[in-house]
Amino acid sequence: MDEGQEDLGAVFCGIDWAEDHHNIALVDQDGTLLAERRIGDDAAGFAALLQLLVEAGDDPDTPIPVAIETSHGLLVACLRATGRPVFPINPMSVSRYRDRHSVSRRKSDAGDALVLANILRTDLAAHRPLPADSELAQAIAVLARAQQDAVWARTHAHNKLRSLLREYYPAILLAFATKRGGLLRPEARALLATAPTPCAAARLTLFQLRALLRRAGLQRGLDAEAIRLQQILRADYLHHPPLVEEAFGRQALALLRQLDTACGNAEDLADAATEAFAEHPDAAIITSMPGLAALTGARVLAEIGDDRARFTDARGLKAYAGGAPVTRASGKTTAVTHRRVKNQRLASVGYVWTFAALTASPGARGHYDRRKSAGDRHVAAQRNLFNRLLGCLHHCLATRTQYDEATAFPTTSSTPAARAA
Repeated sequence: MDEGQEDLGAVFCGIDWAEDHHNIALVDQDGTLLAERRIGDDAAGFAALLQLLVEAGDDPDTPIPVAIETSHGLLVACLRATGRPVFPINPMSVSRYRDRHSVSRRKSDAGDALVLANILRTDLAAHRPLPADSELAQAIAVLARAQQDAVWARTHAHNKLRSLLREYYPAILLAFATKRGGLLRPEARALLATAPTPCAAARLTLFQLRALLRRAGLQRGLDAEAIRLQQILRADYLHHPPLVEEAFGRQALALLRQLDTACGNAEDLADAATEAFAEHPDAAIITSMPGLAALTGARVLAEIGDDRARFTDARGLKAYAGGAPVTRASGKTTAVTHRRVKNQRLASVGYVWTFAALTASPGARGHYDRRKSAGDRHVAAQRNLFNRLLGCLHHCLATRTQYDEATAFPTTSSTPAARAA
């Protein structure tokens, strides 16, 4: 048993999680089953779990580590609140470990709990516990991830509505084709809600269009915009039969309500996430990075957390985010490819981050151009820049200093700061 296992004691706990109950198994360092029990998914069940751990020798100095197949839920949150190490184990890994104990592919809840406990007993050093993030960081993670989901839902609703409008209403698509946001603009959604069919849109007067634009929040150029819209909406287009067009209009209104809800959710959650992020002590450091604003910074903090012991060096953070490449070598064959197993949320915000950094940082732009000149395609060059910026972010958070352009992208690459990044 290594030094890390000695610090955590000689008893290991495995929990097979389910919706309404959980199976518990405790084993010692020799693999002997000390106790097993099924508990309910409630406060009484959690109290029974804590009592079982205390009876097995659990105390604040030598907490019993817990392995479970999920990193979410009330049970995991309460276990983390007790200060004990909680190890989330991928279910696929559990299935591979299960084959070590039974070749018949036999499976049971109690057996899986025992397998989880033995994973920690034999391979604790190969698995990472959940980070010890602060309560504020966990709250930011909830809000930032919810906002990111809302943006994806908004995009999905927008694409469905746009696809339908192409079937019968090309005029409204043409009216906002050159406007930033397109159908997501308040005036576009207000126009569609008022006139869900091409015939209804063609009957709109300039007075009605001006009033519609004013209600949507437009304050300047109302007359010119109303004239432009009327000219487009009254042009000649192909039409479905009247009854079919009306049916399409009813469907468009249903999809528009979904889009309005998604837009409202994304905006409300963005305000909540940025407000919480502003209270975090790492906010000033994160937003000092080129290309990171309050919302994107909140998304980054949501995924990396504020437990600085989680990533001991920049390499771990780069691999977690998918910025570092993967080398596969076998015999005389060596292949270097991009990393597919990664934190998809962090990788997603990474593309937004690096794209914005191209205009916010001359050094980032120069790094990207050098990668392009070396033969990288756009995505590969952007990923390489993301990898570089992650190294800068890790250094800034570790040293509690804000980003400095001259240190991150010096004129010569032989300085220690450049090698560290």
